Amino acid sequence: MEKRNKVLEIQDLHAYYGRSHVLQGLSLHVHHHEAVSILGRNGVGKTTTMRSVIGLTPPRSGRVLIHGTDTTNWAVHKIARMGVAYVPAERHIFPGLSVEENLRLSEQRAMDVEAWTIDRVFEQFPALSERRKQDGSTMSGGEQQMLAIGRALMSNPSIMLLDEPSQGLSPLLVSMVITVVLNLCMKHGLTLLLVEQNYRMALKVASRHYLMGTKGMIKGIATTEELLADGEIITKHLSV
Repeated sequence: MEKRNKVLEIQDLHAYYGRSHVLQGLSLHVHHHEAVSILGRNGVGKTTTMRSVIGLTPPRSGRVLIHGTDTTNWAVHKIARMGVAYVPAERHIFPGLSVEENLRLSEQRAMDVEAWTIDRVFEQFPALSERRKQDGSTMSGGEQQMLAIGRALMSNPSIMLLDEPSQGLSPLLVSMVITVVLNLCMKHGLTLLLVEQNYRMALKVASRHYLMGTKGMIKGIATTEELLADGEIITKHLSV
């Protein structure tokens, strides 16, 4: 059997907000070109996991390995240069800046012919091209989500951390986001770690799922096929 490379690995991670011990011994991994989700209720530590990987919430102990390099407690910009892009649930579209200006904020030039450029992002997201001069913060929630993903792509990442992409979106817009993310993973070979409370979206995007309980404790790991075949797993671990 072919050995698959782990491009992202979290080992026994402990993270705090002040005195609150949010992640207590979290371990997980994502293989090259794999889409993986973390499923769990609000407040269990899903977003903290993402923030610890990207360096926004440095862990007190444990390790984060990216492409085999220990990046624990690195500065955010150094982790980004390792090929990691983070799309937060809040999207963080900068008001007063146009769509194009928001995109160019994270631009990283690459020599690869497949590299993401402003024109290539506009090809992927035609709605953004049509609104390239519009203030990004005045667009709809779905359009802002596309802008946030497009801005992440401008850094030419190999790993994308996607936090609650369906948050606040209508079912139609959720379906649109699913189509975009699947295309990025399958056609463009991105490795994805997805955090979602909407397990239906996660099942359509990811092939493997970590079921997170309180304090970031992994209560189970399941494939999409296993979750579809046994709805009791969702009920037991996620209470949804």
